[in-house]
Amino acid sequence: MTRRTDQVNDLIRKELSDLLLEEVNDPRVHGLVTITRVDVSPDLRQARAYVSVLGTEDDRRSTMLALESARTFLRRELGTRIKLRYTPNLRFVSDTSMEEAQEMTDLLRRTAAERGETLPGPRTERRKDR
Repeated sequence: MTRRTDQVNDLIRKELSDLLLEEVNDPRVHGLVTITRVDVSPDLRQARAYVSVLGTEDDRRSTMLALESARTFLRRELGTRIKLRYTPNLRFVSDTSMEEAQEMTDLLRRTAAERGETLPGPRTERRKDR
């Protein structure tokens, strides 16, 4: 991947995230929706946006359908926000990596608990103000 495509990937990810937050008011969008990454083709005409939806499977399905319905709107808005020769055609892909990582962590914790071990968890200490 070139530096240019990396920059375009980051820019499209940021702008799509902003658009989802500010402009998409579809009631089918449920849960916490995050654009985790974007991959554009070398000619910058196609973009695959990976979407993570924290919620139920129904939330994920309805959110993906809503994004598919809003695809032309999002592409048009993207074209006004970023200056490229061609605005890439968008394709949304469900990204379940965060859920899979959480399942793996839970499995490791259960296995460690069965062995009588403890795994370090997230820090819960709070810094004291001086």
